Amino acid sequence: MEKIDKKKKMLKRVWHLYYDGFRDMPRWGKMLWAIILIKVLILFFVFKFLLMPNYLNTHYATDREKSEHVLNELTNKP
Repeated sequence: MEKIDKKKKMLKRVWHLYYDGFRDMPRWGKMLWAIILIKVLILFFVFKFLLMPNYLNTHYATDREKSEHVLNELTNKP
């Protein structure tokens, strides 16, 4: 029980550290963080949807075919 209380206290202290830091941040700092988050989200969507197509669902119909393909790719590639 004591370990759980220590973890809760630690998480609460970490939360307050970040919360107070963002709350006391100047306006331009918040603006920079917003720009960073927007850029990360845009990059995620570009990489996920445009550069990484769902190959298995477009080429194989059943789960068995998909698993056989993955197994062959993992074991037969140098």
